[in-house]
Amino acid sequence: MASSDKIPVACPASSGDGKEPMGDPTKTTTTILDKGTAMMQSMKPIRQMSVHVCSFACYSHDPGRHMEVHIYGHRVNQDFLQCAVYDSNSSKAHLIGIEYIVSEKLFESLSPEEQKLWHSHDYEIQIALLVTPRVPEVVAKPELKNLAKSYGKFWCTWQIDRGDRLPLGVPSLMVSPQDVNLGRIKPELVKKRDEEHGISTEALKPSRDGISGPEKKNLVADYWVRFRKGFALDVVETDMKRTAPFP
Repeated sequence: MASSDKIPVACPASSGDGKEPMGDPTKTTTTILDKGTAMMQSMKPIRQMSVHVCSFACYSHDPGRHMEVHIYGHRVNQDFLQCAVYDSNSSKAHLIGIEYIVSEKLFESLSPEEQKLWHSHDYEIQIALLVTPRVPEVVAKPELKNLAKSYGKFWCTWQIDRGDRLPLGVPSLMVSPQDVNLGRIKPELVKKRDEEHGISTEALKPSRDGISGPEKKNLVADYWVRFRKGFALDVVETDMKRTAPFP
């Protein structure tokens, strides 16, 4: 059965550069219908997204694999963000996963088993891997300070860096960049991101002085750094729970 740390069975969707999903071009009539329904529907959940940050992520089962991510968040309350994760900020971006971000207070209320699935954000913010596109640092600083004390749980549903042209297999748990060998993001990826967005990670670093992480860094978060163990999902066949007999 499918596993998040195994290469999927060969098929047309698994052989490609991942830049263009499989499928025929959208018909003009479909585009017109989409625009019409978009004018009539509220799209309330999507319109609540007010946070956009760009950073990098690593696979829990293979932290040497890195990819650029764009995270669009809806602030549910002061302690909780729910986010859609894309591979770029273009109109053709691919939805590749979801991330939940909680404050240090909420994270500390979780069980140790649950905490193993979460990662910290302070390191990637302090060295300016995480940026706020088009928002000046002086404006973004309060939000960056809050995020530096937070923890995230990110499930990748589309391993687009592998070349998959459709979401294949089961979700993969992702981790944040860390100051250890495999967790240091490849310089060429950072350079490519900076050139695309007209920024300089190196130039931004001094502006991050004074940003600190959680008051008490939890030793269970970023589990792979301390214990050298990642997490992968396997799909297993199981008996269904039946509350009523099938007709």
